[in-house]
Amino acid sequence: MDALDLNLLLALDALLDTNSVTEAARRLHTSTSAMSRTLTRLREVLGDPLLVRSGRGLVPTPRALELRQDVAGLVEQARLLLTTRDPGEAGRTRDFVVRVADPVAVRLTGPLLAAVRAELPGVTVRVLAADPADAAVALRDGRVDIEVGMIGRTDPETVVKRLFADRWVGVAAADHTFGGERPTVAAYASAPHLEVSPTGRMHSPIDDRLALHGRTRRVVATVPDLSTALLTVGATELVCPAPEVLSRAARAALGLTVFEIPLPLPAPVIAMAWHPRNTADAGHRALRDLIGAVLHEATTPEPVPVG
Repeated sequence: MDALDLNLLLALDALLDTNSVTEAARRLHTSTSAMSRTLTRLREVLGDPLLVRSGRGLVPTPRALELRQDVAGLVEQARLLLTTRDPGEAGRTRDFVVRVADPVAVRLTGPLLAAVRAELPGVTVRVLAADPADAAVALRDGRVDIEVGMIGRTDPETVVKRLFADRWVGVAAADHTFGGERPTVAAYASAPHLEVSPTGRMHSPIDDRLALHGRTRRVVATVPDLSTALLTVGATELVCPAPEVLSRAARAALGLTVFEIPLPLPAPVIAMAWHPRNTADAGHRALRDLIGAVLHEATTPEPVPVG
């Protein structure tokens, strides 16, 4: 591949990644007019318009969508081939943005940062709260390097790696009557409930399951995150659901009791997502490996005593 071909490939990658002539030009430090001419040439070479006008922006053609992941992979391979690096330097002096969903942050953040300090001492990690509505776009445009949580719908080119499936349990203060027991559906429904919801929404799959039994519950309060919920139930008579594995360390530290929720609930599946252009990057891969290792340590289920 000569320099001209590589330049075309870089331009194609930028155009397909941004869907914008202006943004692609900015990324490659060239003018908009030059990038527009490059797009014209790419259309001629590939026999496809690649990006077409839709309203005030550009949208990719089906052919462009087919090419996007392969082109990103080729560009990354070329960068690796043309960059001299010491394997021992992989991941050093890097700045990564990791968005972590609540309640994964409760279990992941502390151990991950300790592992990074020990194994990747030059790396800075900015841990941000997850934003499901923006996840795929943020990964694509490079604002976020890794997303960790219950990954929903993503762009077709987003790489998603399943880490483990958790299960829901009930959490309450240490002296709560439900401690170490499996309450009846009627007893569980009659207890005062706390719901974890960043938007204040009180309805959850628990209510749907209770309805099948002809029961309703009273949610007396909502809190925005699991950490606040665990602190709250420890000081009140409230009960709340929590993912068993992810909340285990925090529950133990706060001296909370746990009980079986007497309802079948969908298991929360924890996964990690990233853009394919980062798959082969040594530093990115090292951080992904640490995230996987930290969460893997937590995946052995802890039996809940049943009276």
